[in-house]
Amino acid sequence: MPVYSVAQAKDHLSKLIDEALAGEEVTITRHGKPAVELRPARAAGGGRLSAELIDRIAARAKSLPSLGEDAVDIIRRMRDDYP
Repeated sequence: MPVYSVAQAKDHLSKLIDEALAGEEVTITRHGKPAVELRPARAAGGGRLSAELIDRIAARAKSLPSLGEDAVDIIRRMRDDYP
């Protein structure tokens, strides 16, 4: 893992970005201590779930036993019964 001081990072930012994009975890230090790690950003929309995964999650949820009440009622009961 390449390590650079803040001063070095200022002088070689393009190089550090290229290293991060190539898969290296680049560490930038301040006063000799790690301050930040540079790595590629996630692609936009990368947090979206696929339709297949959503269907699998829904099927799994339906296979679980029912609690007999919804989450709001459970939380209210827990809150109201707390001493």
